Amino acid sequence: MSFFSLQKCLDQVRRPLSSLGLGAIRTATKRAGGSTSNRGGSAGRRLGVKKFSDQYVIPGNIIVRQRGTWFHPGQHVKMGRDHTIYAMVPGFVRFYQHPGLRKDRKYVGVVLNRGEKLPRNEATTGRSRYTHLVNLKEVAQQEVTAPAS
Repeated sequence: MSFFSLQKCLDQVRRPLSSLGLGAIRTATKRAGGSTSNRGGSAGRRLGVKKFSDQYVIPGNIIVRQRGTWFHPGQHVKMGRDHTIYAMVPGFVRFYQHPGLRKDRKYVGVVLNRGEKLPRNEATTGRSRYTHLVNLKEVAQQEVTAPAS
């Protein structure tokens, strides 16, 4: 056996697919990283109910942060331009649905006293009014009864 035929046999052993015309087989030098279709994104927007039913709020407290109107403003609350519902008066939060109107619509309101229910029956209980005015007679009465230091 000649040297060249021996070399050909060794080449066939080392590269078995070269005789089929497939050439050399390369192996990976690094691991495959893969691909993703849904990468990260942005942080959450912290939406949702911030003050729950029967919790005390003061004017300006945010009750609900939302996109769109999941909750609609009721008594003593207003809606900001980003649909945030916030309190206008000090009181207690109430979530309710108005009977007779759209059944799927949820409302948020603030009542002045803890035991009150919403919606109010204005025919029997009258309208709920809140004013920022101070009763000067009560203030004068408190000053007289308080001991001077």
